[in-house]
This record gives sequence, structure tokens and C-alpha cells, in this order.
Amino acid sequence: MEQFAAIDLGSNSFHMKVVRAEEHALTVIDRERDMVRLAAGLDASGLLTPEASERALNCLARFGQRLRELKPDNVRIVGTNALRKAENSGQFIREAEKALGFSIEIISGFEEARLVYLGAAQTLQGDRGRRMVVDIGGGSTEIIVADKSEPVFLGSLSMGCVSSSEKFFPNGEINHLRMRRAILSAHLELEPNIATLRNLAARDIIGTSGTVRAISNVIRENGWSDTGITHKGLKKLVKKIVEAGHSDNLKFSGLSDERRPVFAGGVAVLMTIFNALDLKFMRVSDGSLREGVLHDLIGRVLYEDRRAVTVLDLMKRHHIDMEHGKRVCQTTLTLFDQVKQQGLLQRERRLLGWAAQLHEIGLMIAHSQHHRHGAYVLKNMDLPGFSRQEQGALSIMVRLHRRRYHAELIEDSVYVRSEALGLMTRLLRLAVLFNRGRTPIELPTIHVHLDAAQVMTLGIPRLWLEDHPLTAADLEQEVDLLRAAGLELGISRS
Repeated sequence: MEQFAAIDLGSNSFHMKVVRAEEHALTVIDRERDMVRLAAGLDASGLLTPEASERALNCLARFGQRLRELKPDNVRIVGTNALRKAENSGQFIREAEKALGFSIEIISGFEEARLVYLGAAQTLQGDRGRRMVVDIGGGSTEIIVADKSEPVFLGSLSMGCVSSSEKFFPNGEINHLRMRRAILSAHLELEPNIATLRNLAARDIIGTSGTVRAISNVIRENGWSDTGITHKGLKKLVKKIVEAGHSDNLKFSGLSDERRPVFAGGVAVLMTIFNALDLKFMRVSDGSLREGVLHDLIGRVLYEDRRAVTVLDLMKRHHIDMEHGKRVCQTTLTLFDQVKQQGLLQRERRLLGWAAQLHEIGLMIAHSQHHRHGAYVLKNMDLPGFSRQEQGALSIMVRLHRRRYHAELIEDSVYVRSEALGLMTRLLRLAVLFNRGRTPIELPTIHVHLDAAQVMTLGIPRLWLEDHPLTAADLEQEVDLLRAAGLELGISRS
């Protein structure tokens, strides 16, 4: 009965949920929420203000105390739209990881949508046909259409309760014109997907997130609907909000004080979705992003890692030489295990193995510069299960697995642990070099030593090098390439 925890660093609220995994069930043993309003703390330059960062760090310090006794692999913390947009998110993440004691992942809108649906699906009873799940966050809105467990549409739109409220209802001022502009702006954001969503003809419409639950509560408490959210009830709510004239006057039964400042923006987004997609009724689910993160995390630890499935799918779809990828992977991990005490983490071992399996993905475009092609593909594709930092690390390792070593790419990467990424990249380069022949040969016992100054020394049997002069020449070239980048590689012939 292990404990698992998920933290959702949303643009409006931070949520933590801790569960105990029992046979065929999860028991919630702790939960915390703090209305941090991270999106409201982005200034005109896209930087998180010191005040917003301080609010967030104080919250995370409290969360970190609760998580202190949990295994690192049993905790997953994800950042969403506000951290995707923040220009200084890397600096914030470094400080936040110190406060928490755990790593933080920034996930793409696509991955957020996948996890939102996974969380909602856990709470949905019965099969009512094709589903549409709508999650209105602080800075983005995710819309997913699925047949049972299989999504057929995943979308993340740049509109949310905080961003809409900040833009169209500044200082809490509300009137008919402002509401109309907020709805029109949301419609323009949704417009490229309207025809697709209508054609998918979902029958079961589900809303999730705090915004949707707050709207449902207000509509029900005021007698505008017995259950869920109706189009009629939503129109009455919009009218009442406009009549109130200011967010301070939104004293509806069922609406908390802390949600009042961003309520009008959230209602405008949902009204747009109802209008544009001709929806009549939406039921509400308690499952959302953090529940999806939990189920995905437990799947990684106890069952099947979605990232491994994604890598296998990529290898099949792009006709990567699986046997060669497997050999490079085995060599890479053998080298890794000799230097894993140098601050490397188990999750980085998995990441390095996936990079080894995918290092030739660029061959689907062209052999010439295939390391560049592969890096671009891995950086820009939607890879289910992977965070933006993980995708960035995969891209960098594939980009640098051959030819010139660009150390500046590692320093500029979104992957926070640049020293670890540099070491993983060097190990991958060596594994590719030793398997250059692309045939199943018996490699010698290779000893790897890394000193405190990050100088790497390889111990290789002299006789084996004499029997493999091409590999010996490649190693000498690698010494020169790394030296040009300010790194030292020594070859010891035993």
C-alpha cells in the first residue's frame, strides 16, 4: 500500500493530492489547495513578478513538508499554462524544486489535455456514447473528445478564467460590452476547432476544473438547473453577472470569495463553448488534471510507463532500426551504471535509454544531418507522457549524438540539470561510436571513470583496439571534438 502524490501547478490554483494505492482502488489520505494566481503574476514582459513567485514558493514549501517522506518516483509535479508562458520559468523552477525537494515538469497543452481526460475518465460511470471533456483553467482551456478510453481529439486553447478576467474585466469592472468582447475573443480562439468538434458529434458533455464546478454550484443554488449546467441557466448567469457591474458584487450562493475575481472570465469562456458548439447540457466531473497525473504516475510505477509506449510507437511508425537502437541503448546504460554515483538520477537513466533508442529518428527525413532532423522532430512533436523538459533533453541528446559537440545547446536547454544532461550526452556519443558497425559484435569490457572535474577516462583493452582500428580512430577524433568544446576524454589502453 504505497503512497503517491500529484501536484498541479495551475495558472490559478496549486493543488496537491496524496493517495494510498490499495488493491483496485485509490484512497485519498490528504489534499491541499492554494489560490496562488500565478497567471495574474505575469508582467507585460512575460516574467513572473517577485510577488507571484513568493506566493508560489511559500505554498510549495508547505506542500514539500507533507511530501518529505515519499519516494521521488512516487511524486509527480506538473506546471501548466502560466509556467509554459513565463520567460523566467527556469529560474522559478530551480527555486521551487529546492522548496519542494522534488523535480517539477512543465507539460505541453497536448499532454495536459491527455491527463485531464485520464483524470475525468476515472470518475465517469456508464457508457453514454462519445464524450467531450472541457477543462477551464486559469490560462488555458483543454477540450478532449474520446470514445471511452481512446481520445480522438486533444486540444489546448489559450483562454482561461484568469487571462480572460485580467484582459476584459480589469479591476473587476463588468458591463455588457466587456462581456461581449470576452465572449467574442474566446470564440476567435475556438473558431479553428469548431467545425471539427461539431463533426465529432459527442453525446456526453462533461465539464471539469474549479471554474466549471463553481458555475454548476451557482446555477444549482439559484434554482436555474436541478443538476449540471444548462444553456438556459448559463444565459441567466451571464445576465446576472453583467447586472452586478463589478466582481465584488458577485455574491452568488455557491460562489467562494476567492473565486469571485476570476469568475466572469471563466463564465465567458464556458458561454462561448456552449454557443459555438450548440450545447444544451453539461454534467460535471470531479476528476481533473491532478487525478490524471496520479493515475499516469501509478501506471509508471506499478504497470506500464506511457512514455515507453510512446517511444515504441515512434520507432515503429518511423521505421527505426530496432535492433541497432537496442544495442546502442544497452551500451549506453552499461556506461551510465558506472558513473551513476556522479549525481545522476534513476529517471535520467530511463531518459537516456529512450534517447538511445530514438537517436536515428531523423533518418526518416534524410541521412545527411539526420541528427539535426531528429532533434527538431523530438522537440516539436506531441509525445504523450513526456514533459517539455524531457522532450528538450531527448532533442538535445539526439542533436549532439554525433559530429561537433555544442556545449552551449546544453546550457540553454529547458532541462534544468544541465551538468547531468551534458554527461548523458557524452555517454550516448560513446555508445553510438562503439556500435558504428551496426552489427551484433561482442564489445570489450569498458571501464569508465569520471573525476570531480568531469574529466572522463575510458579503460579499453589494448588488443581489442588493435583489432578494431576504425573504432580506435573514431575515439581519437572524439577526444579532439570534446576538447574543442572544453571537455576532456582520456583513453587508457590496458
